[in-house]
Amino acid sequence: MSGELHNIPPVWTAVFHWQSCLLYLSLLPRRWGRGRCAAAALALLAVQLPYMGMIAPQEGLAFNLGMAGFAGLTLLPFALIHKGDWRGRLYYCARAFILGGFTVSLAWQLYSYYRGRLGWLAPFWAEAAFMLAVGGAVYAAMWLLERGRRREMQELDITRATCLGAAAVALVIYILSSLSYSSVETPFAATAEADAFTIRTIAYLGGVAILYAYHLQLCQFHALREVNALQNVLDLQYASYQRSQESIDMVNRKYHDLKHQIAVLRADLGTEQKLDCLDQIERDIRAYESRNQTGNKVLDAILASKTAYCLEHGITLTSLADGGALDFMGVVEVSALFGNALDNAIEGVAVLPDPEQRLIRLSVGRQKGFLCVKVENRCVDSLVVRGELPRTTKGDKSLHGYGLKSIRATAERYGGSATVQAEDGWFTLGIMIPIPAGQAGQAVE
Repeated sequence: MSGELHNIPPVWTAVFHWQSCLLYLSLLPRRWGRGRCAAAALALLAVQLPYMGMIAPQEGLAFNLGMAGFAGLTLLPFALIHKGDWRGRLYYCARAFILGGFTVSLAWQLYSYYRGRLGWLAPFWAEAAFMLAVGGAVYAAMWLLERGRRREMQELDITRATCLGAAAVALVIYILSSLSYSSVETPFAATAEADAFTIRTIAYLGGVAILYAYHLQLCQFHALREVNALQNVLDLQYASYQRSQESIDMVNRKYHDLKHQIAVLRADLGTEQKLDCLDQIERDIRAYESRNQTGNKVLDAILASKTAYCLEHGITLTSLADGGALDFMGVVEVSALFGNALDNAIEGVAVLPDPEQRLIRLSVGRQKGFLCVKVENRCVDSLVVRGELPRTTKGDKSLHGYGLKSIRATAERYGGSATVQAEDGWFTLGIMIPIPAGQAGQAVE
């Protein structure tokens, strides 16, 4: 079958597939800065253009084998630029390949239709303007659809089965789109060139829709898993707070009784040495009573529990906290926020070989109508923050980051935000939450 309709110029095939790759790469984490990524992308386009020009005159099996090689070239920008493993690269390459096939097929079909009716579309500059306008509209629509799930795209755990499933769908769609051009008589071969072109466009459109629906299911599954995991974290932190509060209440009662016992002993004892000993015990009790009295019972319980743990494991935890700034937050949220933040800090310093470097600093206060929380801890110099999470060293990466995700979810629930950074051997977690009107109190400048 020959004719003008199905002979898409190779330049447009290369350009539109290249643009599809750029669309997904713009939404995914990249291994380089913008300058190097742009240079690599242009270099890949310079390879794709002559390659398509070489295979375009081929027919039948030779052309299809050439397109298999072109699919490999489509994978190359993901391998070079995308900061991910091979599963994510193959998954998004499959989606980009089908999107590029649909876009160039639709644009060329529309151009071929209108060129026969509008003579001014015949020059190449008019052809280029028309093709790029149609392609730009398709890519803009797709980018708007994908942008809303950018966070899921960056955090999505692409499995081997997921990426191979997407690649299989892309292969089947390509085969279906090519059957209508078969010179061998089959039930799927078209009887007219226009029919063949329409079948190909519809086949690619179906492929884009199938892969997008598949991606939505993956995102929904990921979101459900996140919600369940965060709820488990909240439940564990709240249970930990309750246990800590019970232990602290018991210790407070014992210390209260001990003060009365000391008063009785003091009345019976007369030696100066024993009196000095009792004075020391009383000073220790007063030091305990004044410790972690922030003005918020939940924060007091968490700080008491974490301070005791840090003392036992050679970690220095210092805090300067205005617990009254937390009055607008619920018990579960406060326990989750500070329990996770301090647990992450303790985990971060526990791996440091030098005990003198095991330092954690916590500050909580009000500033210009905002609750400001900062948790700083020493960390290994090689720690790298990827996206919104530090790169994990745990064996089970699927469980990585749920503490920080819980913190971020808690902050966002109150209209705030949480940020992390690693610099100069310090890991810093910063939280900003607007304090509701009427509860801001005295701002700390």
